[in-house]
Amino acid sequence: MKIIGFVGLPGSGKGEASKIARELGLSVVVMGDVIRQEAARLGLEPTDQNLGRIGNALREKEGPEAIARKTLKMARKTGRDLVVVDGLRSGAEAEFFRSQADEFYLIEVQAAAEARLGRLEKRGRPDDPKVCGEVGGNAPADGQAKSNPATALEERECREKGWGLARAMERADCRIDNSGSLEDLRRKVVQLLGNIEKGAGEI
Repeated sequence: MKIIGFVGLPGSGKGEASKIARELGLSVVVMGDVIRQEAARLGLEPTDQNLGRIGNALREKEGPEAIARKTLKMARKTGRDLVVVDGLRSGAEAEFFRSQADEFYLIEVQAAAEARLGRLEKRGRPDDPKVCGEVGGNAPADGQAKSNPATALEERECREKGWGLARAMERADCRIDNSGSLEDLRRKVVQLLGNIEKGAGEI
């Protein structure tokens, strides 16, 4: 199996890059779905705080490669020779996929903090940063300051970097600058995925 992994900070555009891959007919599995499925099993709302706690718990209980192992099972069930994995969070996960795949390409999607925050606020997913009543996973008493989107994003980035996100990004085989338009991102992703599919040497 050939695996293409997307990595990047929250809101960088990993999901959009994966969406483009799907539109090209590629099979995509999302690592975050493993955690969202666990939240559903536990009867928990898929908020950023709940998903963060579940991610921490799974990694503490089953090791730093826990989410990657479950994601690989999902990838193999597709029966496809080429699978895109959206949302790596650590160097350990990257090395796991590299050890399991015949070919593995790690692609970092980059964008400035202000652009990422704006995208997350517009996306509206339950786990995206927003003004909320939880700071650091605890519901504050009445009258306490609530977290704003920028603070929530910073907390999420710190948590994911604690999992080894920075190390994974450092090990990327190539990087896509997503500071422009959606069409610009599409052009870059289509070209890059096309080169990988064709085995066109250096990507």
